[in-house]
Amino acid sequence: MPHPAYLCRLIFCVLFSVSVLNIFTKAASPSFFLRATKPSANQQDEDVFCPQSELADDVLVVLRTGATESLEKVPVHFRTTLRCVPHFVVHSDLDEEIDGHAVHDVLKGVSEQTRKENEDFGLYRHLQEHGRRGLQEQHVITSLSGSFKGDYLRTENAGWQLDKWKFLPMIDEALETKPDAKWYIFIEADTYLGWNNLLEYLSNFDDSKPYYIGKHLFINDVEFAYGGAGFALSNSAMRKVSEQRSARLSDYEDFTKTHWVGDCALGKVIEDIKVPLHRAFPHFQGDSPATLNPATTKMDRGLWCYPAITYHHVSPAEIEELWAFEQDWYKRHHVLLRHRDVFMELVRPKIDASLTAWDNMSADKEYNAHDHSAVDNGLERNAWKSFEHCRALCDDQDDCIQFSFDGGSCGISTAFRLGYAKSGERVRSGWMLDRVEDLFRGLEDQCGMRDWFAPQESAVENSELKMRRKRNV
Repeated sequence: MPHPAYLCRLIFCVLFSVSVLNIFTKAASPSFFLRATKPSANQQDEDVFCPQSELADDVLVVLRTGATESLEKVPVHFRTTLRCVPHFVVHSDLDEEIDGHAVHDVLKGVSEQTRKENEDFGLYRHLQEHGRRGLQEQHVITSLSGSFKGDYLRTENAGWQLDKWKFLPMIDEALETKPDAKWYIFIEADTYLGWNNLLEYLSNFDDSKPYYIGKHLFINDVEFAYGGAGFALSNSAMRKVSEQRSARLSDYEDFTKTHWVGDCALGKVIEDIKVPLHRAFPHFQGDSPATLNPATTKMDRGLWCYPAITYHHVSPAEIEELWAFEQDWYKRHHVLLRHRDVFMELVRPKIDASLTAWDNMSADKEYNAHDHSAVDNGLERNAWKSFEHCRALCDDQDDCIQFSFDGGSCGISTAFRLGYAKSGERVRSGWMLDRVEDLFRGLEDQCGMRDWFAPQESAVENSELKMRRKRNV
């Protein structure tokens, strides 16, 4: 039988080790798991996971949409992204009700003269007089239609021309809806919002200060937060924007007239009040998991290792899928959901050496009979002939990670993308699976110590990786 003194020392060591482990594993767990507060008013199903954060009641989420898309793209949010959100409002260009929720015409906040005279408001005038009757069907662009190529090419769309006018009046409308909110979050109808991670992210900021947070873009010399990726404004910043716009309403409407997009007009107002943009990449994303390259970097920041808050160009079906995945994740894990988790557990199981009726967007180089039938390289000369010939070309090029074949055209790519199904079409796609594994493993090896690109990370949060267990790729 062991000596009593030995047993005491053994018990002490075990307790000490557990205590130390708890200190560091708390850093790896989102703090909302440690707070006790009332469940969200929208959480009616006990099986739904909603974060128990003290901050939740101090946030207003504003979903911006338009009548040409709202019936197709808004209802899914009531079942998913907004289900745990205590306070939200839907802004549009038509007063109506969707699935029992009020939708507000935010364009009433534009000056009457502009609404009457500006040609962008042709659709709006129709909506006010006739409602939806007689509307031409608008093409709803999502990631399933390859919208990763860019929003700003859609300026001929009547709904798009009208949308840019919503950004400035929606500031005043949001303040009127919940004047005591600490944070105002603005998303679009094809934006996926991870409510859990958003609350954790915002807890790193001092909400009493004027903050403007989002994924940065530039038009000419104006830096602004890209609306599709979602952005956040603190109460202080909101009030400064409202006061500035009110004092120079005509100037900012003139600015909006001559620019493509309303998020740039909002950026101009915020630039004038001298509130800098806090760049939220990689937490806020302008693409969907289907079209996003996981090796993307900006400002020397990769995205793989960091928590995900938003994705854009996400179809209603993809929003449902992301919601179900996120729900399952937080029921199984007490760690932040990162982009790497989305790619490893949601995206990677969908790829294969060959998928029919699937376009994985392999377009770095394209090979066809017209342009390549006489080239010297035999693999390039024959790549257009079949899926197998296309695969052989990709296999021969060390940096090729995926390829697609579509009736006499072979496309190859050095960047990973999932892409999307193209039902009934001949396109067929494949991935070099060993190279995908190498890519994901290499991205994992780059992970460092920080979670958030935010100004107030605590020493405890920064110590996460000291005790984080390595998750195998």
